[in-house]
Amino acid sequence: MLHFSVLSAFVVSGCVSTVPSRDVAERRVTPEIVQAIPAMNQFGATQTSAPERSNAQIAADFLELSFQMESGRQIERLSRFEGPVTITVAPGAPASLSPDLDRLIDRLRTEARIDIRRVPYGTQANITVETLPRERMQRFVPEAACFVVPRVTSWAEFRRARNSRDMDWTTLEVRERVAVFLPNDVAPQEVRDCLHEEVAQAMGPLNDLYRLDDSVFNDDNFHAVLTGFDMLILRAYYDDAIRSGMTRAEVAAVLPGILARLNPRGEGVGGPVDQSPTPRAWIEAIETALGPGTRAPERVIAADRAVTIARQSGLSDARLAFSYFALGRLSLATDVEGSVNAFLAAANIYDRIAPGGIHAAHIDMQLAAFALSSGRADEALRLSGQALPAATRAQNASLLSTLLMIRAEALDAMGRASEARQVRLDSLAWGRYGFGNTAAVGARLTEVAALAP
Repeated sequence: MLHFSVLSAFVVSGCVSTVPSRDVAERRVTPEIVQAIPAMNQFGATQTSAPERSNAQIAADFLELSFQMESGRQIERLSRFEGPVTITVAPGAPASLSPDLDRLIDRLRTEARIDIRRVPYGTQANITVETLPRERMQRFVPEAACFVVPRVTSWAEFRRARNSRDMDWTTLEVRERVAVFLPNDVAPQEVRDCLHEEVAQAMGPLNDLYRLDDSVFNDDNFHAVLTGFDMLILRAYYDDAIRSGMTRAEVAAVLPGILARLNPRGEGVGGPVDQSPTPRAWIEAIETALGPGTRAPERVIAADRAVTIARQSGLSDARLAFSYFALGRLSLATDVEGSVNAFLAAANIYDRIAPGGIHAAHIDMQLAAFALSSGRADEALRLSGQALPAATRAQNASLLSTLLMIRAEALDAMGRASEARQVRLDSLAWGRYGFGNTAAVGARLTEVAALAP
């Protein structure tokens, strides 16, 4: 339910190398390049695919997502909006939010078959989206980049009620009023990512599961926009056979029939139902590694501990892969060989459970950066090109921009200057959406340029 800013920044962060010399940075990224940043690119229609696992597994996921909070507290009765759902946006939102919200609403209507529409601000609405500076939000919820709360319609109401029982989701029978709070001083992509996750949880399941490799209901934050799995979960959540107030046992009784009707391909898929719980010690290790207030050496130790716990617990899925990914990312500055080995270990697992997916694209970006910094421009070109389709499908502009920046440097190193210029311009257009202002785009460009020998 809380969208962790540190996790998000960690997952989309780019390449880290030794500190670049002043001469290299100035030679590679001139003021003319930064001033020539083109208009912002934005994504069109989202392309999703149906989940590939069995309906039995999806049913188990649905129940755990819907009847448990992230803290582990049990939810006794399911709650949702009954009847048509309305959503509104308070004044002061970034310009990019409105088109992104319209695209999200269209997807919820067509893919999840939810009767939802946008209404003008001031009209009574079920969901109110309000934006405000991140620093102001984090005075009250320090670890959250964005969040959703029940029974209020504004930030002022939230402040008055934040310590009351009204904020407890487990006390709801029916959802009537929910507020989504997003930052208004971050990159357009981060606003959109928060919008997808928090609106989905405003309407549906309240839990996140690290074992899900194809969902935004996962605090690893690899998926930024709602996936085919997420839309199926939301469609089932609002199926006529389910209603507010049902217990877990009551939902479990009707869920197989719902999924057989909505996802017939899942009936013919075999394989065991994986309900292995995520060890609390592993979650604490990951939160220490990636959360705020931890010094760099302790982060690496915590990530290494997460790998150990996952292995000792017999986990061989996305949780072990994410442990290795975190270790690789956090050990970049101190142990290059260990970092590469951790990335490769994560890649082996992701290649098995989510081949060609967004997880592999993030790892390919890191490995492409290593290749570029070691003078293997052709390998950097291959790896970055391999990652582009998944980054595009997942609509991750910050990753897409970084991959294109790496490709531009590799093309320059190979003497293909005219191609490099065009690719670099494309990277800047995506960077506007992924990183935000010109200074942030220029900083990423400088960081990538410093990798090239």
